[in-house]
Amino acid sequence: MKTILLEWFKRYFSEPEAALLFIFIIIGVLMLSFLSDMLAPLFASVVIAYLLEWGVNGLQRLKMPHTMAVIVVFVLFIAILVLLLVGLLPLLSKQLTNFVSEMPGVVSKLQIVFEKIRQHLPFITDTQVHNILTDFKVKMGHYGQLILTKSISIIPNIVAIVVYLVMVPLLVYFFLMDKNAILSWIGNRFIPRRRRVLNQVWQEVHVQIGNYIRGKVFETVIVAIVSYITFLFLGLQYSLLLAALVGLSVFIPYIGAIVVTIPVLIVALLQWGMSPHFLYLLIAYAVIIALDANLLVPILFAEAVSLHPVTIIVAVLIFGGIWGFWGIFFAIPLAALVKAIIDNWPVVEA
Repeated sequence: MKTILLEWFKRYFSEPEAALLFIFIIIGVLMLSFLSDMLAPLFASVVIAYLLEWGVNGLQRLKMPHTMAVIVVFVLFIAILVLLLVGLLPLLSKQLTNFVSEMPGVVSKLQIVFEKIRQHLPFITDTQVHNILTDFKVKMGHYGQLILTKSISIIPNIVAIVVYLVMVPLLVYFFLMDKNAILSWIGNRFIPRRRRVLNQVWQEVHVQIGNYIRGKVFETVIVAIVSYITFLFLGLQYSLLLAALVGLSVFIPYIGAIVVTIPVLIVALLQWGMSPHFLYLLIAYAVIIALDANLLVPILFAEAVSLHPVTIIVAVLIFGGIWGFWGIFFAIPLAALVKAIIDNWPVVEA
């Protein structure tokens, strides 16, 4: 047994660059595990700057100077941020508050709806309907209380939020403007000169994850806008809130679409019952999901990461269990990073 372990260790860890890669993995995991709250503005700034770098490079390809390209992209970023904070978030907050406040009356409406459904499905008993409604009432009460608690807890942190709103844009600006100088300083000070494997991992991750994240941002915006227009046209209540959920659900593969479908159908069912309006909504929503999966995704992700569905689901379970919501949100980029590390890990053949 000892011989087998020694041979395995020599094969995968005798190369100096393998040890270097392992050290970077450990440092990254420790930083995310213990310093994530403290460094959250820094992480957010790096991700945003990474996304905006695509726009800067695009303007530079059009012969615009680097400084001017950064200023143009940064001004557009600030304009979108202000639009979200001043225009979109208050409307979302209002719809969410109204939705939570109407929770007590939802159960009684659901009882009427389930009773009508049960008449057509005799194998569903009164006990089953009662258990479903009781469980739903308990969970909705819990989520409503959680939302209320989170909303109240934000009040003492207003100063911190304001600081973040100033700090993050500033960091984004400097990351965009001085990216090469910052990377050069980090590379010369903290990373050994012999870093072929690290460079290979970075190049693979840079191309695949960059395409994936940018594609997901575009997909989120397109799906959310189309869903909002459709829901608004059909007269569905909480159209903006539900459209935002549908848009964000694309970041959570497979599971997100299934989970978000439930509130969309519940709201439609409570508003219209089993009527033609509900059927129209069902058809329209199915068309949106189908067009997203069969038209939008192939166009946006032609060069993005290609992971097997089983790998994606396992990544969602593992990273979601480790880092909660953000682990689920970034499951595919993290899985792509793990794949790049495994594919490029230096191995000494016996």
